[in-house]
Amino acid sequence: MKDHPLEPHWPIERLREADLLFYNEDPIQAYRDDGRVDVAGHGAMVMLGGYSYLGLNRHPDINRAAIAAIEKYGTGTHGVRLLAGTLEIHKALEERVAAFKRTEGAVTFSSGYMANVSAIAALVGRRDTVICDKLDHASIVDGCTLSQAEFVRFPHNDLEQLERRLADRNGPGRKLVIVDAVYSMDGDIVDLPGVSRLARRYGASLMVDEAHSIGVLGRTGHGIEEHFGLPPDCIDIKMGTFSKAIPSVGGYIAGSRRLCEFLSFQARGFIYSGALPPASAAAALAALEVIEREPERVARLHANREYFAARLQEAGFSYLRSRTAVLPVVCGEDWLAWRLARYCQNRGVFVQAIPHPVVPKGTARLRTAVSAAHTREDLDFCLEVLRAGAEELGGMPGR
Repeated sequence: MKDHPLEPHWPIERLREADLLFYNEDPIQAYRDDGRVDVAGHGAMVMLGGYSYLGLNRHPDINRAAIAAIEKYGTGTHGVRLLAGTLEIHKALEERVAAFKRTEGAVTFSSGYMANVSAIAALVGRRDTVICDKLDHASIVDGCTLSQAEFVRFPHNDLEQLERRLADRNGPGRKLVIVDAVYSMDGDIVDLPGVSRLARRYGASLMVDEAHSIGVLGRTGHGIEEHFGLPPDCIDIKMGTFSKAIPSVGGYIAGSRRLCEFLSFQARGFIYSGALPPASAAAALAALEVIEREPERVARLHANREYFAARLQEAGFSYLRSRTAVLPVVCGEDWLAWRLARYCQNRGVFVQAIPHPVVPKGTARLRTAVSAAHTREDLDFCLEVLRAGAEELGGMPGR
């Protein structure tokens, strides 16, 4: 039988034989209130590899909102949004997202991936040009490909190269620039003031993916504009998810009322994909309320990030240019990352290896992410496990 085409990148059987395959093999059995998870075969583990940046999973107000939605609407919608699937809770969530992001409107999708793919494919076509940062999320790349627009990329956060792409008169039609606010595998932040200024100068629209910046950036967690102190209209198309700092599922596009109405009638992922389940919509809505009501969670996240970054630096680990809650511990080779991840997992730290081709060859890493739910003791424990594993395995870059 032929090898699967992904085999060179994901040697699944070799990983399983070496007891290094943690992906999907050891499922989480329960989330706990103390930022830990119960994992099959491992017991309680400190979660250092998840997206619950504000520690909102199992928040009592969010749980109650989800339960109340099930009691009122049931568990499903039995339709797409344009037919039988629109509930009052969907409209309330969209209004709340718009208020949170200071836009005229918002439209929700069944996932963040679907929001990106659907919106991009609806907004640009084969007579247009879409310009992306080289480290943009895969959903952005897929949306650009599906759109059939001229797809142009520029080196990561390189404004000089972005300007060259924008100034190229050979690029057809309208121009759309798309960037991530926070790059989820590196943890660094887009130069939004520079990108927005260039987009305006050359008459391009700007779309920003805030999957990893909502609840994370800014003094109160309102995202990338708050982080830089910029007005809300510096971004034309605002994308975000309900599955990172917000403990639900789904995605949104926020912007002008005209944009949102256009997407609700033209974006295929909105027209042909089932509506958000009532409990998910209610949980997302309640989470936005909690983020605004409990700003101390954002402050605690920022403090934990500064503390853990300093500890990593003291221990000699490289975490690239990260300025956010995502702190990638660079290992270099894929097998070293897999082995260090398993070392940590066997000692009570839930963290995953990120190998090539997800990241460039030779930069395999552990994707560590701090949370407002972590205590200093949790972070010290994780650091000591990482340090001991690196010393035992050897070969860590910069150590």
